[in-house]
Amino acid sequence: MTQVLLLEDEIPAQRKILKIIEELGLEVSVVSTLDSVQSAKSFFSSPRKIDLIISDIELRDGNAFEIFEESEIPCPIIFTTAYNQFWMQAFETNGIAYLLKPFGVEKFKSAWEKFVRLTQQPEDQFVLIQQLKKMIYAPMPDRMGAKSFKTRLTIPNARGNYFVEIAEVVYFYADQGVVFGVDQTGKKHLLREETLKELEDQLDSNHFFRINRSQLIQKRYVLSTERYSKNSVALKLKGMQGHLICSQSQTPSFVSWIEQ
Repeated sequence: MTQVLLLEDEIPAQRKILKIIEELGLEVSVVSTLDSVQSAKSFFSSPRKIDLIISDIELRDGNAFEIFEESEIPCPIIFTTAYNQFWMQAFETNGIAYLLKPFGVEKFKSAWEKFVRLTQQPEDQFVLIQQLKKMIYAPMPDRMGAKSFKTRLTIPNARGNYFVEIAEVVYFYADQGVVFGVDQTGKKHLLREETLKELEDQLDSNHFFRINRSQLIQKRYVLSTERYSKNSVALKLKGMQGHLICSQSQTPSFVSWIEQ
């Protein structure tokens, strides 16, 4: 019996998924149906035996990626959403399928069959595939064997392009599927990169750190930190008003990184 967690805040959508599962005759036990980010975080605060998550992205109190960023997710995820701009982020997590609402039985069946194919692999084969995926998506080294990093950005505008040195960027952030760089003057630059992960892979991790799902900072501009909550910190950056918040899951790594 497949243990499934359903994350969906719309009752009609919950019923539709359960109906499709019934129509396909799948041997499924829905261990819980949750409608909010907070309830899901509480659910995963202790170890859970889950085989699959079926998740909407926009939940009652926020975005589901907040859950997957802060919690240890033990299984694949089938995403169901009315929005098409999140698909890159979905596959950066444990996503194996991205179903756009309204979807039908056949689309769900294809996603389920993919889940079955993945989970029926021998464990060592599954681990090998995960390692190969990391190799495929890793940035290519230069000819001397040392990894090369992006040093300047090409910024498109109405008349062509202009350029910004990476060293001048205080932090990067993603908003509504668009990535921006913010320089020392506070000016925002609309980047060509489609996701923050795409940009992150081109930067030197000794100098840049992903403090949460949507913000990537440069070390040289971090002036100070202060306690934000029990398990997270707030960052003061040079030339910036206010603070940026490091997520709970990233705070331990950030503390180690900033001292190097």
